[in-house]
Amino acid sequence: IMKNNLLKHSQAGQDLFALEVVKNNKTYIEIGANHYKHSNNTYPLEVENNWLGFSLELSQKKFKHVWEEQSERTNKIYWDNAITFDYANAVHKNKMPKRIGYLSCDIEPAANTFAALQKVIEDGISFDCITFEHDNYKSDLDYDKIAREYLKSKGYKVAVENVYALNKPHRLFETWFVNNDISYKTMTYDTWKKLEY
Repeated sequence: IMKNNLLKHSQAGQDLFALEVVKNNKTYIEIGANHYKHSNNTYPLEVENNWLGFSLELSQKKFKHVWEEQSERTNKIYWDNAITFDYANAVHKNKMPKRIGYLSCDIEPAANTFAALQKVIEDGISFDCITFEHDNYKSDLDYDKIAREYLKSKGYKVAVENVYALNKPHRLFETWFVNNDISYKTMTYDTWKKLEY
């Protein structure tokens, strides 16, 4: 099955990347939950693959009612600020390991996404893989470069670069990373999409 036929929930196949990289450590942290299902990176991980994890979303007014009105997702969601959140405490309370399978990092603007990325890592949490939204197509600062340098110093390497939302190849908005202890050859998003899942 080609990846293009499987992009049901996430914007660019982030869920498939996580499923591809993570083997037994089926856990996630989602920074920027948005809608519980649509354009959501962790919906298929939790609902279709029984992953354990938790999500953060600041916009209660926009999204809290849709999360409360659904019954598909039972993992915890925190209506909290991702930049000041106590990730270590949440990991402990949710009975998760300090090495998590997947981190989805996507809030607005890119400066906040990077600050949240720093906070979760400085809280002592590590990951098998990370999808980081840098939004370089609309950002003044190059948060792709900033995140690459930061994550390299923390033991991660680029897995997939030049990621764009479906049908918008001119809008590069993410880079995906894996932990240095995972064997993964760096490739472009276009190459990744052509590989069979």
